[in-house]
Amino acid sequence: MIPETFEYDSPSTLEEAIQLLQKHGDEAKILSGGHSLIPMMKLRLATPERLIDINGIPNLNYIKEEKDFLKIGALTREADIEHSDLLKKKYPIFSDVTKLIADPQVRNLSTIGGNLAHGDAANDHPAVMLALNASIIAHGPEGTRTIAIDDFFHGFYMTALNHAEILTEIRIPIPGKGTGGAYHKLERKVGDYATAGVAVQMTLDGKGVCRYIGIGLTNVNMTPLRASRSEKALLGEKVTPGLIQEAALYASEDCNPSEDLRGSEEYKRHIVKVLTNRMLHKAAERAMNGGA
Repeated sequence: MIPETFEYDSPSTLEEAIQLLQKHGDEAKILSGGHSLIPMMKLRLATPERLIDINGIPNLNYIKEEKDFLKIGALTREADIEHSDLLKKKYPIFSDVTKLIADPQVRNLSTIGGNLAHGDAANDHPAVMLALNASIIAHGPEGTRTIAIDDFFHGFYMTALNHAEILTEIRIPIPGKGTGGAYHKLERKVGDYATAGVAVQMTLDGKGVCRYIGIGLTNVNMTPLRASRSEKALLGEKVTPGLIQEAALYASEDCNPSEDLRGSEEYKRHIVKVLTNRMLHKAAERAMNGGA
């Protein structure tokens, strides 16, 4: 199908983009990678009167460590994340997630900021950001503010961003020694929404005791879901196969999948249990091997 007619703006500064959002109100939408918005427009599920293309705004595409944080600019392409030497070396969870996002053509254009700002629990990065305990940096008419990832997702396609705010950066605490992460999802075919997915970030001390744990779940809840009971079971405890199995069971019990063409509720809970078990083992193994 063909989208409804719309007006198009291409601001060259962040301030100009924010002014356009203020001027045109709810009828305006931000365009970054476009791989979520454009398909919705073609299906007439979204009919904005104006698109504000922020790709011409400089200095929003970067991956760097600064002070105590890994910082990723909102316009950083999935392909840049996929091929970043820094992320490959110190944050292998990103190698796990980017290779599962659609195909190379999509990854060459799609952005991490757009993936998060879309507010879709079926996207991959939200669960990963929950596991990594990230923060979202947003710019708007009132200036800059920081939003904890647990406060960012409000509902179906709903986030904490106000209308005239633009997501500009993701900040992730640089993990300590003995940290490993892992992500995987089950999908029917390449590019399909996940049947379910699990992201894990874990820090172990020299005795195998869990000093940090983050577990995020993909597409088994109205919003991206933190497996809080599973985290509580692991934190401060020596990580054993039995404890991992218990945490995986909690994740399967606490998620809220809905039956659809990808499977029944019972099937999806089973997938969450299996994936949580596997990702916890994989993250623990990476943590013991120095994160690699």
